[in-house]
Amino acid sequence: MELSVDRERCVGAGMCVLGVPEVFDQDAEDGRVLVLDAEPPPGRRASVRLAAGVCPAGAITVRE
Repeated sequence: MELSVDRERCVGAGMCVLGVPEVFDQDAEDGRVLVLDAEPPPGRRASVRLAAGVCPAGAITVRE
């Protein structure tokens, strides 16, 4: 699994951070998503897929 985010598309809702704080964070200045782990381990992949699915802006892309 590999993650990418479109920070321009992000609206800063923070759903990803709430779901998987080990993988996502928010920029302190603008609140947009930051990826902490672009290749999460197998134990977090289901949560990452869910976080991408609930992103209101569709800013998270997951590649398998």
